[in-house]
Amino acid sequence: MIHTGNGSKGVIMKNDRSRTDTSRLLRLCILLLATGIPHLAGAAQDSKPAWQSEWEKTVEAGKKEGQVNIYTHDGQAPILETGAFQKKYPEIKIIYNFTRGNTTEQRVFAERRAGRYLADIFIHGGTNNIEFQRAGALDPLKPALLLPEVVDESKWWLGKHPWVDPERQYIFMHIGSAQPFLFGYNSQLVNPKEFRSLRDILNPKWRGKIVAYDIRAGSYGGWPSRMLYHHPNYGPEFLKEFYGKTEVTLTRDARLALDWLAVGKFVLCFFCSDRPLREAKQQGLPVDLLDIVKDAVALASQGGAIGLPNRTPHPNAARVFLDWLLSREGQMVAQKALAQRGVPSNSMRIDITKDDVPRREWRSEGVQYVEVEHPSLLDMRPIFKIIEEAQRNIVRR
Repeated sequence: MIHTGNGSKGVIMKNDRSRTDTSRLLRLCILLLATGIPHLAGAAQDSKPAWQSEWEKTVEAGKKEGQVNIYTHDGQAPILETGAFQKKYPEIKIIYNFTRGNTTEQRVFAERRAGRYLADIFIHGGTNNIEFQRAGALDPLKPALLLPEVVDESKWWLGKHPWVDPERQYIFMHIGSAQPFLFGYNSQLVNPKEFRSLRDILNPKWRGKIVAYDIRAGSYGGWPSRMLYHHPNYGPEFLKEFYGKTEVTLTRDARLALDWLAVGKFVLCFFCSDRPLREAKQQGLPVDLLDIVKDAVALASQGGAIGLPNRTPHPNAARVFLDWLLSREGQMVAQKALAQRGVPSNSMRIDITKDDVPRREWRSEGVQYVEVEHPSLLDMRPIFKIIEEAQRNIVRR
């Protein structure tokens, strides 16, 4: 207390100083709030994991792009038709274009020659995507994997990402089903017990009674023919005998082959797609599938391989769809949808249930699968050469 000779004045002087100190403190707090909060907010933003910041930016940019153009085939259509991605990201519209086998390559290359870069994602077979890669039409896909659960290789079969390409960064196989060799037969004219081995098809009894899809046309027969060609119990010699000694009739019309089988013009159908055969059987036609090759089983995507085109019109939307599809949620949706449609459905992720997948497609530890999507097994030219030489020999005879 300050003694001035007037007690009241002393008190007043003390209170004025208190007000001054309070005012200064208030101004200091305001200054700290004005200058400190942005830094605190920035610090909070900086505390986000790098992947999360990148993902949020990608999603926002994808929403602004507004759509993703997916080039695929009807076998993978069930994934898109669920609408699951659209529900999660309603701002990104899916535009899908269905093509088959070589038709896809022809279309894409024709578009690019015309300077039109329309595709954002390819979901097709490994062979199709390999052709795109060889033509320089793919960007590395690996940098587009952003979600930790997708990047984490322990979530995938054998503890590694299932890449198709040798560089292990361009073509991702999201479906990998165990695929035993199957061929069709007329159930009224063939007793399946007559076949104990695939080699029984070489029996002269069946000569002239076999129709086969011409695998040179693409679409069907690619992976089964590669499995047989590279299998130690069958190999090139088996294919030479099949094409050279059975008087097989080749057709590039899969529906026609099925019709011929159903009416009994031919009794066995080789390299024919199993799904139309199953559907025909359900409709009451006398056709069925024979599974006799227990020692030659492929690991095949059957169209479930993904490539990321370069010069995409919607790169961010493509990344959002890609990471969603490869996430646990996306793979559960994909696996269930494909299984319900009766197409190969076994996801390469191992952290999801396989209850939806037919037992015959399950992968088993210790089984030696012929990995028909492996780059070293994709070359179809040696197999085509066998067919062409056999056909020339038949014509000469």
